[in-house]
Amino acid sequence: METSLDFASEIREKLSLKDVDPVGMSPLVLAYIGDAIYEVVVRTKIVSDSTATVHKLHNMSALLVKAHAQAEMIKSLELTEEEERIYKRGRNAKSYTKAKNATLADYRNATGFEALMGYLYLSGQTDRMLELIQNGMEHYQNSAEEK
Repeated sequence: METSLDFASEIREKLSLKDVDPVGMSPLVLAYIGDAIYEVVVRTKIVSDSTATVHKLHNMSALLVKAHAQAEMIKSLELTEEEERIYKRGRNAKSYTKAKNATLADYRNATGFEALMGYLYLSGQTDRMLELIQNGMEHYQNSAEEK
C-alpha cells in the first residue's frame, strides 16, 4: 500500500474527476500520461539540483527524456511480472507517430517505459514509479560517465 501522496488521486479529488482503471486503458493512452508525468519528475529533479538558466535546464532535461535515454533506462530496471506485462504492451503497441530523433527500437522501448510510468501513476503506485525513475536515471548517468 502506498504511504506517500498519491498524485493521481489528489488531482482527481481536487478537480472532481472520475476514477480511472489503468488496467483496461490503451497502452498508448498510458504512454501519453506517462510521458507527461515522467517529464515533470525529471524537470523537478533538475530544478532542485541546479541554478542554471532555463535554456540549460531544458538541455539537461532533454538528455533524460529523449527516447534513447528511456530505452536504456528500461533495460536496467528489475520489473515485477505485472510491470513487465505493462511495459511490453506499451512497447508492442501500434503507434501512428514516428520517432523524430530515435531508432524505431528505442522509440518502441521508450513507449513501453512511458506506458509503465503512466500505469504506475494512474494506479497510485507513485513510490514505485519514483523508485524506477531514480534507478533508471542513476544507471543512465553512470553509463554515460563511463563512455
